[in-house]
Amino acid sequence: MMSVGLARKAAAFGASAAVLSALAAGLVAGPAQAATSAAAGKATSGPKASVSAPKASPGDFDGSCPAKVNFSAKIKVPVKGKTELAYRWLHGDGSKSKVNVIKLKGKGTKSVTVKQSITFKEDVKGWEAVQVLGPVKVTSKKGYFSVNCEKPQQDNVRTHLDVSVSASAWASPSRYVGPCTPGDKIDFVGLIKTDRPSWVRYRWVLNGDVVDYGKVRVRDARKVGFGISPRHSQRGWAQLQVLSPDGAYSNRAYYKVSCRDEAPDTRVSASTSVSTTSDCKVTASGAVHSTGPGRVRWTWSVNGKTVSTGDTYFGYNGGSKSVESISSVLTGDATKGGTVTLSVSGPDDSASVSKAYSACQATTPAPGTTEQPPASQPTPSRPAA
Repeated sequence: MMSVGLARKAAAFGASAAVLSALAAGLVAGPAQAATSAAAGKATSGPKASVSAPKASPGDFDGSCPAKVNFSAKIKVPVKGKTELAYRWLHGDGSKSKVNVIKLKGKGTKSVTVKQSITFKEDVKGWEAVQVLGPVKVTSKKGYFSVNCEKPQQDNVRTHLDVSVSASAWASPSRYVGPCTPGDKIDFVGLIKTDRPSWVRYRWVLNGDVVDYGKVRVRDARKVGFGISPRHSQRGWAQLQVLSPDGAYSNRAYYKVSCRDEAPDTRVSASTSVSTTSDCKVTASGAVHSTGPGRVRWTWSVNGKTVSTGDTYFGYNGGSKSVESISSVLTGDATKGGTVTLSVSGPDDSASVSKAYSACQATTPAPGTTEQPPASQPTPSRPAA
């Protein structure tokens, strides 16, 4: 800026506006300041920090509360050697989170994803932002979200337009004992029933936290589900919650996991008995055997064609369990005899056992014989006149 004294001297000598502008430009572009500007330009030409607008999941929640909303944002920051990334979350109500610090190493631009979760108990429309405090300062754009808590139905009178919905849930298996390695170990299955075809919005709650959402078209009944892969021993519960059109909660499906990484390999086998009936049906019953824990799947087949399947679960010490028996009608070439096979598949191996069945022949009338009609009764004689 031009000094007051210089401006007064220029005015005293009748300097024009163009001269004043030239003097001001000369002062701004002095040698020291020019060097400073060049250094600043060089500094700003390097890697820059940036942060994306936070993304909410779900972005627009509509259902029963409390509702858990997850937020995430990606920070890109220049790193040279050991660098500490300091940031905090800015909330739409004007509050701020504590400052979080992440230690980075290396050289160049690093990308870091930061996350937070907030549980809301009532309606809200707001935003979240991320403010980077170091090694440089930058603030993201606002990421908007909304929560609409559905209110319970006030009246007890249902109209003909209302849809009746019910839900039930179970864990399969409800107990697991064995090595806790990656892969689903506990499956949760839910059954949604409606009194007429309808779109149903639902969510799964695991130990109090919302873990999954969905929307399905239900005609009478439909199954939904999800799975977990625990990495340590635990117990808990899952619940299926219907959000609309008619709020309904299932029972709690309890589960228990006992991690035993030194569990022995599980070996499976099968045994069966087969017979043929006089009405040309082959029947079979069987059992599966396991030396250790795990889920064992079994399959019945007659002459290579699958007729029934299922699975069962064994605890840590294994054991034997009966499987569902079969009764299959024989037709065509199958009546001349054949084979019934029970196949089993476990965590570490598989096995099968086959038994032959004898030929059968359905009872038929002897050739050349015909069914005789019942003898007719004699016509009674009329009395003489």
